Amino acid sequence: MKSKILVFVQFLMIFLMLVPFMESHAYPLLGSGFLFLGLLVGFLAIKQQPKNNFNIRPDLKENCTLVTDGIYAYIRHPMYFSVLVGMFGVLLLKFNLLELGFYIILLINMLIKMLYEEKLWHCETQEYKKYSQTTARLIPKIF
Repeated sequence: MKSKILVFVQFLMIFLMLVPFMESHAYPLLGSGFLFLGLLVGFLAIKQQPKNNFNIRPDLKENCTLVTDGIYAYIRHPMYFSVLVGMFGVLLLKFNLLELGFYIILLINMLIKMLYEEKLWHCETQEYKKYSQTTARLIPKIF
């Protein structure tokens, strides 16, 4: 149930950020750059996943495999990175306090979701513990 709520909040915030409540183009080039970077990282992460391994919920799928190569060799959660960076681009494109509030809720939700998923992986396999010691969660050398 927890994972379903986390995914619901994630998509609700993304939807609300994309709805044009107050149209503005505060930082079009910078926002577009972040949006493109988010999409690129998301594409690379999906491409690296074996078939039937991808899961939108933080729950571990039965018979899932730990991916540690490609972009996953640098960050453990490239899909979360993708969402956060891409939606940061949307925030920059439409910057206002309402969008900032939605983004903060999305950020907190994604961090909770990421930590929950890591807890499940740590319980599942020792390989993840070793992997997590050599890679960053989201940003290499920082977090």
